[in-house]
Amino acid sequence: MGDTEAERAQKVRIGQDRFRVAVMDYWNRTCPFTGVVEPQLLRASHIIPWADCESDQERLNVHNGLLLSSLWDAAFDSGLVTFDDLGNAIASPSLGKSARLALALEKAPPLQLVDEQRSRLAWHRSEIWVAD
Repeated sequence: MGDTEAERAQKVRIGQDRFRVAVMDYWNRTCPFTGVVEPQLLRASHIIPWADCESDQERLNVHNGLLLSSLWDAAFDSGLVTFDDLGNAIASPSLGKSARLALALEKAPPLQLVDEQRSRLAWHRSEIWVAD
């Protein structure tokens, strides 16, 4: 092993693949904002992050997931974008103009949500979203 490599023990997320398949199926294998269908560019994004879930069931619950293209996923995970109870995208004031344009926020259709997603998105708005 060279100077630029090391061995380490690593935690593995058991069930992540099952979650991804369920989220892909739930959202018809398409990002609802971009229309992207290539699996390599889609992320099964947790609304309540894996580490913050209170149980294994919550981690794997399809209603705790959104299928987002990689840019939308990065914006959502970092709290630069969230969604209101009607499924409308809400941009953080910290989100720059070029990112807003790249996300095409003004053209983003509302997500079709169920109550289980709304409650989780309320958590996302209070705990993850960058409000200022």
